[in-house]
Amino acid sequence: MYRVLVPVDSNTNRARHQAQYVARLPDADSAVAATVLHVAPPDRFTAGDEVSFSAIDSAATAAEELERAGVEVTRRADGGSVSRAIVDAVTDVDADEVVMGGRKRSGVTTVLLGSTVQDVLLSTERPVTVTGDGVSLGEGTRKVLVPVDGHEERARQQARYVAGLPGDPSAVEATVFYVFRHQDYTGAPSHELGALRNEFADVDSAVMAAEMLDDAGVTVERVAEGGEVARRILRAAEDRTVDGIVMGGRKRSGVQKVLLGSTVRDVLLSAERPVTLTG
Repeated sequence: MYRVLVPVDSNTNRARHQAQYVARLPDADSAVAATVLHVAPPDRFTAGDEVSFSAIDSAATAAEELERAGVEVTRRADGGSVSRAIVDAVTDVDADEVVMGGRKRSGVTTVLLGSTVQDVLLSTERPVTVTGDGVSLGEGTRKVLVPVDGHEERARQQARYVAGLPGDPSAVEATVFYVFRHQDYTGAPSHELGALRNEFADVDSAVMAAEMLDDAGVTVERVAEGGEVARRILRAAEDRTVDGIVMGGRKRSGVQKVLLGSTVRDVLLSAERPVTLTG
């Protein structure tokens, strides 16, 4: 069984989109078990209080949406430090994936990552998917974009996540995508670099990820382009109408500090589609 933790806040629209994402996982009605979690923050919770799941509209909406799709659902409510409770729950349920709804719009066009989402992204080793206020999902075959950099271990984790999705791997189509930055090639044209698709075989991390997915039975497209990395990733996601973008952008600095790379942050904040961060 593929176990998914779905932590919801009080925003019913975000919670609904989180649930819709989970319901669209391959074979969700038979292979996915979801735990919908609501954590009441410290300013609304004191020791000895009981948090009622059914009294939280967003949590009840997410659970009902999942059950209508045939997904097995566990309801869970807690109180206290929100990010800590979520990270603890990841371990408790042994989650294969955490699905959060943390993109928030401020003003007309500004998009922010909530502090809880950032804390969870940087505190767990499990894949974390951020859906936001909307989710664009197609029907039938699940299509994912897998943008890799030159780091082989991150690319391996991205491929492992895609290959480990529930259901038949043949129901998944993955585009392994590498972007050559302009400075990687002296004299490279400033815009269209379609010829670089032939250079895919020179990128060890991309080749390894594609081979892992091939071996798992996933249909793989291999693409290399040149240009500004985040912009190319976002355009490729739209052009292919993918169901999700699978990034590998957690980076370690020093002994324990974990950072989000600038490209990952740009994609998280700009994508109109769910973004999964694997490591």
